[in-house]
Amino acid sequence: MQVNISGHQLDVTDALRDYVDEKLSRLERHFEKITNVQVIMEVEKLTQKIEATLHIAGREVVANAEHDDMYAAIDLLTDKLDRQLIKHKEKQLDRQQGATAR
Repeated sequence: MQVNISGHQLDVTDALRDYVDEKLSRLERHFEKITNVQVIMEVEKLTQKIEATLHIAGREVVANAEHDDMYAAIDLLTDKLDRQLIKHKEKQLDRQQGATAR
């Protein structure tokens, strides 16, 4: 999985980069076919915003999160992505099982 992290009006420190890498690596437990991840962090007044786009087989998964603390925003983002990936995987399994049940 290739991870691209960029910051708008924010310097992406090594600590932030490591934290994002650690959290995103946990997503591979649920869905191992993630090819590329684009993460954009930005600061808007007192709000820390983060957006991620996951490129998976034939699809993109996008999530946004906002919080006063960037680390908390990263946690919220990974929770959202995790739920979306689980839902996508369940839909895939339902389609496969529906095709074999005929």
